[in-house]
Amino acid sequence: MAWRKVLTYLLPPAFWLGVWQFAALFAREQKLDLFLPTPWTVAQTLAGLCVTGEFWATIALSLGRILAGMVLGTLLGALLAALTFACPWADLLFSPVIRMIRAVPVVSFILLVMLAVYRSTVPMVIVTLMVLPVVWSNVKQGISQADRQLLELGRAYRFSRWKKVKLIYLPSIQPYFLSAVTTGMGLAWKSGVAAEVLCTPRQAIGTEVYNAKFYLEIPTLFAWTAVVVALSLTMEWLLAAAVRRWKGGASHAGH
Repeated sequence: MAWRKVLTYLLPPAFWLGVWQFAALFAREQKLDLFLPTPWTVAQTLAGLCVTGEFWATIALSLGRILAGMVLGTLLGALLAALTFACPWADLLFSPVIRMIRAVPVVSFILLVMLAVYRSTVPMVIVTLMVLPVVWSNVKQGISQADRQLLELGRAYRFSRWKKVKLIYLPSIQPYFLSAVTTGMGLAWKSGVAAEVLCTPRQAIGTEVYNAKFYLEIPTLFAWTAVVVALSLTMEWLLAAAVRRWKGGASHAGH
């Protein structure tokens, strides 16, 4: 029934908002309300931020940096996957570096990149570095899982290189690529905001989070954190919808 579906969606957030409210009231009794504002206070602060043009400009600039890094990391990861699969020497040269990038903590990369590029560019570079290894490993695995019988068939019928890529490799890569992009989006968002917090570029969500913490504007800190969560969930939802649409289009094309 419809009301049950609505209840399923509304009950968990209502429960945790209630827990938050009771915790905030308890903190007020203990004279600790500076560190835990009520949900209503945070909502009022967020409403005040939403009516300013600077708020929306900050969101747009942060999204632009993160999405630019996501696109760049995805493209570089896919190209390097194809290169390292096709060329053993390229695999020998690039694979250790990519694995090292995956192993190094994101904070270390942020501090190192801050020494080399402008502050406004740091989040994009960090997102690129975080997304690249994920796309590389998944796409490379997808290429290696291409059907051997279909490859033999392609050789027998003398398929062109592009025809092999289109009819054999791309269908094999697709599920691995979609998985990589879904995982990469979560990494991109977290690492991008973390980079903004540390390098504090002009007009950035991470900069607003840092300033709110520095000046002990706790309701503002909670409000910007709510914005980060809302944007992350929205981007994940949009990406999931795009993935479902792509899968549906691919299955119809196959039929």
